[in-house]
Amino acid sequence: MNKEQQRLDYLHTKIKSLPSLPGVYQYFNEDGKIIYIGKAKDLKKRVSSYFTKQHDYGKTKVLVKKITEIKHIVVDSEEDALLLENNLIKKYQPRYNILLKDDKSFPWIVVKNERFPRVFQTRNFIRDGSIYFGPYTSVGIVRALLDLFKQLYPLRTCKHVLSEDNINQGKFKVCLEYHIGNCKAPCINEYSEDLYNDHITAIKDILKGNVVSVIKFMKDKMMDYASKLEFENAEEVKQKIQILESHQSKSTIVNPKLTNLDVFSVIEDEKSGYANFMRVANGSVIQSHTIEFKKRLDENLQEILVSAISEMQSRLTILSREILVPFIPEIELKNSLFLVPKIGDKKKLLDLSERNVKYYRLDKLKQQSIVKKEPREERIVKVMQTDLRLKEPPRHIECFDNSNIQGTNPVAACVVFKNAKPSKKDYRHFNIKTVEGPNDFASMEEVIYRRYKRLLDEDLSLPQLIVIDGGKGQLGAAVKVLSQLDLIGKIAVIGIAKRLEEIFYPGDPIPLYLDKNSETLKIIQYLRNEAHRFGITFHRQKRSINFIKSDLENIPGIGQKTIEQLMTKFKSLNIIKETTIENLEEVLGKDKASKVYSWYHSDKNP
Repeated sequence: MNKEQQRLDYLHTKIKSLPSLPGVYQYFNEDGKIIYIGKAKDLKKRVSSYFTKQHDYGKTKVLVKKITEIKHIVVDSEEDALLLENNLIKKYQPRYNILLKDDKSFPWIVVKNERFPRVFQTRNFIRDGSIYFGPYTSVGIVRALLDLFKQLYPLRTCKHVLSEDNINQGKFKVCLEYHIGNCKAPCINEYSEDLYNDHITAIKDILKGNVVSVIKFMKDKMMDYASKLEFENAEEVKQKIQILESHQSKSTIVNPKLTNLDVFSVIEDEKSGYANFMRVANGSVIQSHTIEFKKRLDENLQEILVSAISEMQSRLTILSREILVPFIPEIELKNSLFLVPKIGDKKKLLDLSERNVKYYRLDKLKQQSIVKKEPREERIVKVMQTDLRLKEPPRHIECFDNSNIQGTNPVAACVVFKNAKPSKKDYRHFNIKTVEGPNDFASMEEVIYRRYKRLLDEDLSLPQLIVIDGGKGQLGAAVKVLSQLDLIGKIAVIGIAKRLEEIFYPGDPIPLYLDKNSETLKIIQYLRNEAHRFGITFHRQKRSINFIKSDLENIPGIGQKTIEQLMTKFKSLNIIKETTIENLEEVLGKDKASKVYSWYHSDKNP
């Protein structure tokens, strides 16, 4: 008996022992790895179909040939099997299962299970008795709702345990939120618990889509205040009603008689399936979300719809009593009824869902076509990687240049390019601190050390490429410091010599000559010229400041502090010379102003 026949005999034996009950089955390959997970109303019938039917689709044939072991889990109902399958697929991500492409953590709004409940955004669903609303497909929607609640109700944001004992013992003090009017300080018993809970009930109603009932309650309250001649309170409630009505107007109104409905629609193409989910409450669409699935075994619309229902049920924990679908799915849910509408408002809802999913697919196709057109910046960094023989694309490049014209005021400049473009906010100047006299090599060592020691200490991102403006000597100085910082091999470094535009590599005596028209050389020249310009500008500023200082130091009775005051106010020597005695007095006082003014306006002085 050959090995293949032994495999089939073993699997048929396993199948015969499977129960005819709902559950989840798992297929393993010869390495003991799960390659497929499925659910079934009848485990025995479903699993046996893989080995008795003729499979037209190539991947399914391959899957069956790779199965060496079958395991199963029996559950109480098909609905339980659906949820368990969804969770196991997310956990193990088997190769041949339909793949959920947007399986990310979505935000919820939680009303905490505590005295004086907090209301906030979270991505962690914890079963602690708290009430969760969502998940929402957009953080922007969540923030808008939380901003709405903040305008309507002064809820607490602190994490204090506000038990009666803690409050009565005076364990808490009011915080800034109280002083700016965002909280009414329940922590010191200044906020009625009954009123606070009324606000929480209203928030729950809004999140459920019951805005109409909240507005009615608030209008009654406004009229009550008005009848008592409490017009300020009535006006405050009126403003809140206007905020709520504005929020309500932004919801999609379908029919006030339609309430507590869920809607699913599905479409597909060769590679993916798409499913739209909408939730309707009190005549408004309060939630809409489209899911994309990547096909693995040529899954059909039926399987995509079931996967979408399973996914939304796992996220929402419960679906509505009535679910509108384009066709009846091959699944039963305990507390839900599937309905295929043919006419009326429910059919319009299903059409709306289908439009949503079609637009989503078109947007995805547009995005993919845009992505395929590789951006110029991405193309350039890839060309630079090839031309400069780098391990990775140089998306972040830093270039250094020293400036010490006539041996005075030594400074250095670092310019930064990201995605082949200058990132001017990241440019840096350096005053040379430890080197005396014009010593370019020592200055380069100091600047490279200061720059990358700081990036390492602050755990900031490092560049993929460092360009040194200079020949072998400057490059050697930079390499020496990078070696001390254990960055050799982690960052590529090159030097560019001005005369023949030669590119030098550490330890390589033979330079690289790039084509003078190449984009790589143009970017490196741009880097070098930008570093030179930036360094020269700083050097000139520094020499100008030193010139002003030295000129002002000649004035009798004027010290460093006075010079700093003048420079801060007037910026240049010409302005100081031409300013009036009154302007000088405003900065320096009469005595010192008179000395400065007399110095520049006396016939004996310039």
